[in-house]
Amino acid sequence: MRTHKSIDSPVGELTLVAADGVLAGIYFPGHWHMPDPDAFGTRAEHGFEPAEAQLAEYFAGERTEFELPTTAGGDEFQRRVWELIDRIRYGETTTYGEMAAELGDPQLARKVGGAVGRNPLSIVVPCHRVVGAGGKLTGYAGGLERKRFLLELEAPEVAAGAEARLF
Repeated sequence: MRTHKSIDSPVGELTLVAADGVLAGIYFPGHWHMPDPDAFGTRAEHGFEPAEAQLAEYFAGERTEFELPTTAGGDEFQRRVWELIDRIRYGETTTYGEMAAELGDPQLARKVGGAVGRNPLSIVVPCHRVVGAGGKLTGYAGGLERKRFLLELEAPEVAAGAEARLF
């Protein structure tokens, strides 16, 4: 059974989606590749308390890692990319090219970018920590302003360098 709840955050409204009580999605308004909201299931006021608490701690600068049970669909390649994203430490970034090389083929950077953009667990699986070559701030399913905000929250000096290369 799927359920959902919308919460406020410093980056705007977030829709939390659970499948059988396990966090399966976090979506922004206008999120790229967002499923049809009808697939979010019924609205629920309860059952999201751990995710809400950990997100609040994260936005308050008190949490650097999430400890939540999660589930995500996706194909095998996407899941491999999402696992790599999940290893990127708080305050650090990597590039699409570096991830492709870690997967064994530097030519996969575009395919990695596609998988990053389809990450259903934004923030918790920190795809905002993946930047373009040379640290360029590129693509984010929630928009570049949100990506910049999240990077600044975690490491202002990293975000400042990325911002300088934004244009």
